[in-house]
Amino acid sequence: MQTQMKPSNLKSNSVSRREFLRRTSLVAGAAAFTFPYVGRVLGANDKINIACIGVGGKGDSDSNNAAECGGNIVAICDVDQRTLDKKGQQFPQAKRFQDYRKLLDQMGKDIDAVTVSTPDHNHGQAAARAMMMGKHCYCQKPLTQTVYEARTLRRLAAEKKLATQMGNQGTAEDGLRRAVEVVQAGVIGNPLELHVWTNRPVWPQAIDRPKGEDPVPPYLDWDCWLGPAHKRPFKKDVYHTFNWRGWYDFGTGALGDMACHTVNMPFRACKMGYPNVVECEMDSRVYPETFPKTTRLRFEFPEREGLPPMKFWWYDGNPRDSLKPLRPDVDTVREIVSTMGTLPSSGALIIGDKGKLFSPDDYGRRFFLAMKGQDTMIAGDKHEACKAVPITIPRNEGDKDGDQRQKAEWFRMMRGGAPAYSNFDIAAYLTEIILLGCVALRVGEGHRMEWDGPNMKSTNLPEAAQFVRRQNRHGWEA
Repeated sequence: MQTQMKPSNLKSNSVSRREFLRRTSLVAGAAAFTFPYVGRVLGANDKINIACIGVGGKGDSDSNNAAECGGNIVAICDVDQRTLDKKGQQFPQAKRFQDYRKLLDQMGKDIDAVTVSTPDHNHGQAAARAMMMGKHCYCQKPLTQTVYEARTLRRLAAEKKLATQMGNQGTAEDGLRRAVEVVQAGVIGNPLELHVWTNRPVWPQAIDRPKGEDPVPPYLDWDCWLGPAHKRPFKKDVYHTFNWRGWYDFGTGALGDMACHTVNMPFRACKMGYPNVVECEMDSRVYPETFPKTTRLRFEFPEREGLPPMKFWWYDGNPRDSLKPLRPDVDTVREIVSTMGTLPSSGALIIGDKGKLFSPDDYGRRFFLAMKGQDTMIAGDKHEACKAVPITIPRNEGDKDGDQRQKAEWFRMMRGGAPAYSNFDIAAYLTEIILLGCVALRVGEGHRMEWDGPNMKSTNLPEAAQFVRRQNRHGWEA
């Protein structure tokens, strides 16, 4: 399976801005759960055979959760034989692979669905291969490493009528869904600004590639680890197992790691759609192959669904680093600091023309409000302005944690067809917006990138195209 997705096919199946806004507006209520359509619904008593691609790190809990939800784990895959053997002890009946291409080729007829929990650069390729075979898919965040791949997965989910879910587990939380209801009910008025920050990176970045080469350990399939990325020498403890996040070839930096969580709630609440401008306003410690130490990005969103234009600023950088990270100015976060004594290490702040809503939780479990004239913030479940807002978004019921309940929602989509709240029609759009920040970083500080979302291109910076779609290594095309 080495058929490359054709740009012409992708464009003809792209979702227009108007259509996306219609869909995201539906997310505020139960009507959202009429889209998308699942073609082959599995019965309540049907066995769902699952293949787990990547079973270390987050893949460990993803495979466990899939089994807890009733999945029959029939195949597992990991490039690290140590990780594979350890997980194989838990699922002794599952066939073991180090190469997900071989897994899908050999086990395709025996599986119904896949989980994808690899490093970022393999997400899109592994998911696309499985989905082209008609397999339902749960894929970790960020859904893909490139804008092009995100568009491809959204199209495949619709064409193949598959049950899908991205692994931003805060989606399962009542607090996130309640915040969406509160903002869309107009409690803080029209959203005008969004400020989101994170304490990432907590891994090495803003570094040069080390010289030399180390022997590849016998337990690691380095070629499969590289997957679609350009070939490079193996260096011990530089990429595998966790430090890949800071490298342009393998990760998506702090933005890709955390924004699928922290921007999830405001993306829905503010009906963000495509931005028409993205710019890296400031960064520090720029290196050719790794993300900077700290950045500030600005996204501009035009009028949409009756809402006025909005600006979104993203800030990243580790407060424990010797380099002070970029953050919102003091006046912007005044009420937060007044309430909490200090600025939390991460958060999402929506500023409306009537008030502010702040979530200090990466996953949106809770939120606080300050109406105009209030100097401190009050918890959303206690604020008088929120009490009259009706519940319009179905909740994800269950007594497990959000991570497991989000998997359960995906299983319900496979069995009953009701769309999961972070299905690829929504999640791929969120991912596209976030990855535009990575594109702006690569284009460079101070370069205002005007963006044509439906056609997936910058109208003023043609050099951005090289960062929108990766040229995959031979043998690793989707």
